[in-house]
Amino acid sequence: MLKVENLHVSVDNKKILDGVNLEVLPGEFHVIMGPNGSGKSTLALTIAGHPRYSVDEGRITFNGEDITELGPDERAKRGIMLAFQHPHEVEGVKIIEFLQQVLAELKGLDPVEAYDLIVEKAKELWFSEDDLHRYVNVGFSGGERKRLELLQAILIEPKLLILDEPDSGVDVDSLSVISRKIEELHRKGTAVLLITHYGRILGHLDPSRFRVHVMREGRIVLERGGEFVREIEEKGFQKIFEECGCDE
Repeated sequence: MLKVENLHVSVDNKKILDGVNLEVLPGEFHVIMGPNGSGKSTLALTIAGHPRYSVDEGRITFNGEDITELGPDERAKRGIMLAFQHPHEVEGVKIIEFLQQVLAELKGLDPVEAYDLIVEKAKELWFSEDDLHRYVNVGFSGGERKRLELLQAILIEPKLLILDEPDSGVDVDSLSVISRKIEELHRKGTAVLLITHYGRILGHLDPSRFRVHVMREGRIVLERGGEFVREIEEKGFQKIFEECGCDE
C-alpha cells in the first residue's frame, strides 16, 4: 500500500533522510525507532506531505499512485492521516465544529449525525460533551492532545495512520487508553506506522503484531520482529549499532 523508495529529503537545505526504503502492506503495523535526530519525524512528515520537507531524490507511492508531489490535503483524501508529535492550539475553532466539518468532507455525514457519532466516540477517549465545545487543543495537557489526535483517527478510519511519538508528554493512564485505541484501529484494518525513540508505548502493545525498523543518520539500518524492542531497551541504540556494524 505504501512504498517509500530511495527517499532523500532536505529541510531548510539541510539533508535529513539519506535513502530510506520502506514498504507497508494493507493492515500491517510497523514501528520506526531510533535515537533523536535519526530522521524518524522527518520521514513521518514527508509521507504526510509537509511542504517544508523537500524530496531531493526517490519517490513515495500509495496504492500504486505516485504521491511524491501531492499536497497534504490530497494525501489525506486518499486515506493517509498523521497524528502529530506536538499538536498545535487552534484558537477560535471548536473541536466539535472542526470534527463535524471533517466528517462532512470525508464521509458525507450531515451535522446532526456527525455530532452524535463524535460525542459517542469522544467518551471512549475520556472527553465529555462539554470538552468538545472547547477550542482545539487550547489549554490541553499532553495526554489530552494525543487523545484528541486518536479521536480524529477513530472517526476518520484512515487507510494508513502515522503516529509521531504518541507517547511523548503522556501520563500512564492516557498511554493505556491511547494504546488500546491504536490496537482497535489496527484490528479494524487500518495500517499503522508508529514513530518512537523508546519502548514505553510498545510495552502496551502485542509485539507479535508489528515489525520494528531502526533508523540511524537518515537511513533504516535494521529490521526485526516486535520482540526486538526489548533488546533495544536493554542495550540502547549505540550498543545495537556496534553489534550490527551499523555505526561504521
